[in-house]
Amino acid sequence: MSRTLIVVGLLIALAGLLWPWLSKLPLGRLPGDIVIERENLTVYIPLTTMILVSVLGSLLLWLFRR
Repeated sequence: MSRTLIVVGLLIALAGLLWPWLSKLPLGRLPGDIVIERENLTVYIPLTTMILVSVLGSLLLWLFRR
């Protein structure tokens, strides 16, 4: 359990360091992401982005468990 927490912490730190470059990726603005804009309200539902991240995460976990 402690090893897993260390790995997760390192991954979060790495993502934080790489954030300036990661924010330039088109994730969050993919076709299929839902944006509803009204006068005083903006609702953003990143449906396609969530599915893509889930598939990539599942693939990575599957590869590391082999």
